[in-house]
Amino acid sequence: MDIRAYLDSTYLKTNEQANLVEADNVLVVKTFIEEAIREHFKLIMIRPDRVALAKKMIQEAHSNVLVGTVIDFPKGQSDLASKLAEAQQAIADGADDLDFVCNYEAFKKGDIGLVKEEILKGTQLGLAHKKVVKWIIEVAALNNGQIMQLSALIKNVIMQNFKEEQYASVFVKSSTGFYVTPNNEPNGATLESIKIMLENASPLPVKAAGGVRNYEDAVAMIQLGVQRIGTSGAKAIVDGAHTQNGY
Repeated sequence: MDIRAYLDSTYLKTNEQANLVEADNVLVVKTFIEEAIREHFKLIMIRPDRVALAKKMIQEAHSNVLVGTVIDFPKGQSDLASKLAEAQQAIADGADDLDFVCNYEAFKKGDIGLVKEEILKGTQLGLAHKKVVKWIIEVAALNNGQIMQLSALIKNVIMQNFKEEQYASVFVKSSTGFYVTPNNEPNGATLESIKIMLENASPLPVKAAGGVRNYEDAVAMIQLGVQRIGTSGAKAIVDGAHTQNGY
């Protein structure tokens, strides 16, 4: 099974997280972009300040690789105006996919109105510019009941406010890959969490991010029904190896 069309090859480390100076981290970003082009992955997922670079490289290579970026990453706790401004800039820079971090802490506190508004407004902005929008719910920060409830909340906001033909452009996504869990527990997608998301987000598509370490994991996720997989080890997974990358 050729899984390249499912893979969002991902590099989201800041200079500090990578322990690199800016110039060296840019070289790493360029390496990921070049690899995505060469391997014909679905998308390259990078930080907002790298979007224009990726778009330029992809256009120069006459490639069909999409450019994705993260919004309000990794905690999702910024106010709505800041979220939308960051998304608007990413659109201007050429992003095809906008992966918003849902304010899952507000959801856990019961501030459902805030969460509904950001899902509505963020999705409206993305779809108005013909972008794919994904909502990251951070499954490692939620219990199974909360995963179910937040997946269903996103689905309901979309179904109540958008047309059926737009549903395929709004994903529920599992994880940032940067959430710090106690005792080295999984901080990304698990089969259990993805099953809950698929059951409760449908008819919206689901993206499994973080935790997919090898080809067998990826195929298992695809067979469950996910339509995208986010990983920083895309090449290793395609080659049948086991990636040691943290996302």
